[in-house]
Formats: sequence, structure tokens, C-alpha cells
Amino acid sequence: MLLAKRRRHFTLKIIPLAAWLVIGFFAIGVTLVVGSYWAQQTEVTQKQEVADEKAAVRAKKVAFIKRLVPTAQAMQKQYGVLTSITLAQAILESNWGTSALAKDYHNLFGIKGTDPATTKVLRTQEYVNDKWITVDGRFRVYDNDSESIRDHALLFVNGTDWNPQQYATVRAAKDYKTAAAALKTDGYATDPDYPQKLIHLIETWNLTQYDS
Repeated sequence: MLLAKRRRHFTLKIIPLAAWLVIGFFAIGVTLVVGSYWAQQTEVTQKQEVADEKAAVRAKKVAFIKRLVPTAQAMQKQYGVLTSITLAQAILESNWGTSALAKDYHNLFGIKGTDPATTKVLRTQEYVNDKWITVDGRFRVYDNDSESIRDHALLFVNGTDWNPQQYATVRAAKDYKTAAAALKTDGYATDPDYPQKLIHLIETWNLTQYDS
């Protein structure tokens, strides 16, 4: 006689809806926490990258200033041109030494010349009749930055071909604000905001600390 096989009955346990809700909320919570953590980490990383980039830019600017200080101070001692003015002009005219004229030809001040053998024709902007225009200018070429700084000082000493005393008030100035204003009135620059730009650079970077 065959024995009937017992049938095993499996009962599916039904998880209560409340439990599913708890599991769902937990999963969502974990996702939000992890997502928030990585978002914060990304933000911190981005801020650090920006801070590092700013620090690197500042370090390059400080190095540029430090590189020019010795020669600028020597020119002040010899010719009376304030070091702070020389530095501010070099920064402004060469855009911190990054202009093509400064990088390729060591002309930090945009000083022009006439001899084709010692000059280079480049495009530049000048303020004429109350507006900026682009013109071709013939600029002096130097072997190094020190030569450029010395020539800049000698320009103030010797003046122009038509007026040897043109920059006498710049050399006579005892403070940077007076010297900056004299550069404009003596016709050194065409930019009407030239004195204010120099003063801003001098005060921002404390360039008067190098005046001897």
C-alpha cells in the first residue's frame, strides 16, 4: 500500500506596510545623507582649489614686486624717483609682467623709441579725444628688466627732446600721491585715471614700504 506523500505547505509571511515604509524612509535617508556628504566634500574641494589658485596668483605678484625692488630702490637713491611709483607703474603698464612687451622685450613701462634697431612695433591703446583707440607704436627693447627700470628713471631725469624738464615735478615729489598726479599733468600717460590706478596699486600692495 502506497503511502500518500505529505504535502508541505509554505506560508508566505506578509511584511506589514508600516515596515515597508520604515525601510523606504531609511533608504531615502541614507541616500540623502550620503548625497549631502559628497556635495559638501565637492564644495570644500572647489573652495580649496579657488583658494589655492588665488594664493598662487598672489605669490607670483609678490615675486614680481620683489624682483624689481632692488633696481627700483637704486634708481630712487641715484635719481630721486620714488620706488613705490616705479613699482606701481611697472605693474600697471606691464600687467604684472605678463604683457607681450614685458615678457618678450623686457619693456615694463611702455617706453617708446625711434631707432628700428632697438625697438619693436606693437599694437597699443591710447586715450585720444576722450576715447580709447588702437594704434601701432614703436617700443624700446631691453635685455633685462633692470635695463628697463634704469631707462624709466633716466626718462624722468632727462625729460623729452622738446622739454628736458618735463618730468621735473615727478622727481621733486616727496610722496606717491603727488608723484602720481604729476605723471598725469606732465603728460606721461594719456589715461585720465592713471594717477588713481597707481595710487590704488601702491596702497593695495603697500609699496611705500620700499621707499627709501
